[in-house]
Amino acid sequence: MSTIATIPTLRLDDVTKDFATGTRALSGVSLSVSRGEFVSVVGPSGCGKSTLLRLASGLDTVSGGTLEVDAAVTSFVFQDPTLLEWRSAQKNVELVGELAGVPAAERGRRAREALSLVGLDGFEKQHPRQLSGGMRMRVSIARALVAEPQLALFDEPFGALDEITRLKMQTELQRIFQLKSFAAMFITHSISEAVYLSSRVLVMSGRPGRIVDDIELPWSYPRPPELRYEPEFGRIAGRISKALEDHS
Repeated sequence: MSTIATIPTLRLDDVTKDFATGTRALSGVSLSVSRGEFVSVVGPSGCGKSTLLRLASGLDTVSGGTLEVDAAVTSFVFQDPTLLEWRSAQKNVELVGELAGVPAAERGRRAREALSLVGLDGFEKQHPRQLSGGMRMRVSIARALVAEPQLALFDEPFGALDEITRLKMQTELQRIFQLKSFAAMFITHSISEAVYLSSRVLVMSGRPGRIVDDIELPWSYPRPPELRYEPEFGRIAGRISKALEDHS
C-alpha cells in the first residue's frame, strides 16, 4: 500500500532510552511511519515495545538520538479500554471533545459518527458494564479516532479478547484504517495479527530493544480473512518467528 505523504509522520533516528534504575530499554532504534502505513512491532516481553509508544506519544522522552512527530493530533489506544464506568459509550467518546472545549452539539455529532464507524450504532447510551469486551474496545477505538488523529498508537489492544472476537476486531480495524489512512504503530505479541494487519512489520530483539528485521507485506487492502491460510502468509510468519527466536 503506497503512503499518502513522503515526510514521515513519526521518525526515530538512533534512539536510546535509559531508565533511572540504570536499565537500558532501547538501543539504537531507527524507524519511520508515514501516513497510510500500518506498522506493527513484535518482540519478546520486556524488549521495549510499549516504551516505543510512550516515546512516540510524548509520554516519555528519549535518552539519546532524535524523535520527530509530524502530527497535529496523536491518539493512543491502550491494552485495556480505560473507559469511565459512570459515562455512557457516547459520553466516553465525547470526553476528548469535552476536554478540548468543543461545543456540546458538535462533540455529540462527532461521537455518534465515531461509534457508527466502529459498528456500535444503537449502543450509544449503554454503559461499559453493559458491553462485551469487544464492544468496550470498540468504544476505546472510537474515542481515539474522534479527534481525527494523523498518528494512531495501539498498545496490544486485542490481547485480552477471545480468539473469535480478536479476529473480528482485526477486520474492523483494517476497515477503519482504510477509511482514515492515518499513520499507525501497533504493538502485538501475535505474529499472525501483525502479518494480517500490517503494511510493514518490525521485529525487535530482547532488551535492550533494537530493530532486527523490517518486513514489507506484499498485499493490498482490504485483505480477506482467508489470507491467513495462504503459503506466503505462512512463509512471512515463519521469517518473523525465526527472527524472534534468533534475537530473544
